[in-house]
Amino acid sequence: MIHFQNTQAPREALTAAIIDAKMRKNLSRQELTDGTELSLAFVTAALLGQHPLPETAAEVVAERLGLGEDAVMLLQTIPLRGSIPGGILTDPTIYRFYEMLQVYGSTLKALVHEQFVDGIISAINFKLDIKKVEDPDGGSRAVITLDGKYLPTKPF
Repeated sequence: MIHFQNTQAPREALTAAIIDAKMRKNLSRQELTDGTELSLAFVTAALLGQHPLPETAAEVVAERLGLGEDAVMLLQTIPLRGSIPGGILTDPTIYRFYEMLQVYGSTLKALVHEQFVDGIISAINFKLDIKKVEDPDGGSRAVITLDGKYLPTKPF
């Protein structure tokens, strides 16, 4: 049976326990993902309370973290999503994503509508990937791929 959460509190408490266990066991997010047959981005989001995990993935992660059956069950529930309360956070990494959307949001919207017509890019049918690549000019660059299904607006 599918279950869901009507508050963020249970998943927030589980997220805190997950982060604590991850640190104590000195595990990477990739090590937690290995064996789940899911992407690193999806498992990371799930462990931060934003997605439910399939039963087998929840069992793999809970075992690695030393968490019990209650955690396995809660990891499978559909959460009340949204991890950024209130306004724009001042955390530099998250703030820079807001900055990117402030600068390029209207450009992205214009290009999406020109190439696809009126509609949205789904965050439900969605894939995310992040890679670190070397910059030819020195240092590193972040390549972030946001891959969402396009859903056209349908007149009614």
